[in-house]
Amino acid sequence: QVQLVESGGGLVQPGGSLRLSCAASGFTFSTYAMSWYRQAPGKERELVARITTGDPSTNYADSVKGRFTISRDNAKNTLYLQMNSLKPEDTAVYYCTRGWVNYDYWGQGTQVTVSS
Repeated sequence: QVQLVESGGGLVQPGGSLRLSCAASGFTFSTYAMSWYRQAPGKERELVARITTGDPSTNYADSVKGRFTISRDNAKNTLYLQMNSLKPEDTAVYYCTRGWVNYDYWGQGTQVTVSS
């Protein structure tokens, strides 16, 4: 069955960095676009970044452009989100999901807390 398992979250100070990973299994990872979403307390889930297949194209929320980088390693069936220059407003649960516009499977999420 399809599984998406996020890891790499934690507590980091403002200005710090984290790299999130999403290990995918149960499907041919290389043939699907993938996305990262986040949900902060009391807010709706929002798109952070997404990546296509092949020679991948990427797309970012304005709030993270220039700070976050989405990438994928198809040999390892893993999706990544490199997060630099983190801000307190980046605090949220981060989810990986399969798809570009329509999403059919979600991971359980990993908590990212940016605080001094």
